[in-house]
Amino acid sequence: MEPAASPPSPPAPPSAAPGSAGLVCAQGRNLRAVLCQRCGSRVLLPGAATFARRELLLPAMRKKAAAAAAGGGGDVLREHWLVRDMFSFENVGFTRDVGNVKFLVCADCEAGPIGWHCLDDKDSFYVALERVAHE
Repeated sequence: MEPAASPPSPPAPPSAAPGSAGLVCAQGRNLRAVLCQRCGSRVLLPGAATFARRELLLPAMRKKAAAAAAGGGGDVLREHWLVRDMFSFENVGFTRDVGNVKFLVCADCEAGPIGWHCLDDKDSFYVALERVAHE
């Protein structure tokens, strides 16, 4: 479950990101709070993350038992909120290491993975726009 070789792109205005219309300010930061899709728990406050495009493979979102039984599957996601400091999160949990990656999950209901963190880069946490809600 490695990312594509391309580095993250610089912040993009909303017009350059079809899935992020109305979510990104002119400085490339999140305009609205980021929430768990399942329980509505707040993951990030407005302005806490920067929009980034990077191809990352995330396992499919399933309940723990179903994910373990399936043993694979996933989605390549391209639009993310990039968080540079883990203390910027309001509510997030981390899975055990899978190689050199930890996946991000909702700390309240454990829905996920909603994001990705490579242990080689201590200052980059990616939250997939498709895996969260916004308010």
